[in-house]
Amino acid sequence: MKQKYYTILLVIAILMASSAGVKAQEASDNFKKGTELYSAGKYQEAIDAWMTLYSSGYRSAAIDYNIGNAWFKLGNVPGSVLFYERAQLLDPSDEDISYNLQIARTLAVDKFKEIPELFFITWFNFLSLYLSSNTWAILGLITFILFLVMLSLYLYSKNYRLKVVGFWTALFLLLFALLSVSLSARNNKLVNRSDMAIIMSPQVNGKSSPDESGTDLFLLHEGTKVTVGDKVGDWYEIRLSDGNKGWVPSNCLEKL
Repeated sequence: MKQKYYTILLVIAILMASSAGVKAQEASDNFKKGTELYSAGKYQEAIDAWMTLYSSGYRSAAIDYNIGNAWFKLGNVPGSVLFYERAQLLDPSDEDISYNLQIARTLAVDKFKEIPELFFITWFNFLSLYLSSNTWAILGLITFILFLVMLSLYLYSKNYRLKVVGFWTALFLLLFALLSVSLSARNNKLVNRSDMAIIMSPQVNGKSSPDESGTDLFLLHEGTKVTVGDKVGDWYEIRLSDGNKGWVPSNCLEKL
């Protein structure tokens, strides 16, 4: 009976591995197909191939960057800004992504004076995006286990020097574990639950209230980056980089 049970588990494991391998191969083929189409100047077809991957749940800076490039070639400013922004979230240190994003932003009509972000928030965000959320979480777990080991050394060792080493090392490891968990949570929020969005409609008026009868406060154009707040019905409250707020229809923007 046990032999039969283990055989079934083995077959299931083989099928799962085989399925994963097939999906990985399909992803590789679609990416390669998109690259070939892009090189041939067939930008819309390249986008379709890469978007098949994106819609399937694949996420990588390379895919987002290439989609942004294709949209840029087609003259679609909001599409290029959107995917360059997404690519930068996954790989903030990539100079090509940063450069192309800056070029795409210059094509956006709206130019707002930005309220400078506090430097330690900027550095914390950059550090959180340096590694993936899962990597930071794993580092936090490993560090916490090492903390318990060193804490045990401090509590149970009879050697004074070992107790001192155990105490300070345990304290350092605990702080690093807490930092890793915080960075993992921040990374997850920035990448997966971003409150930033790009205006996709050619023009949209920011309203004083979430309905068409609201007073027009400002006019936005495609490609503008905004911060998304509350949602009421089919309306989002947004905040501009200069601090102004207003309401716009939810279908005029797309979140990062």
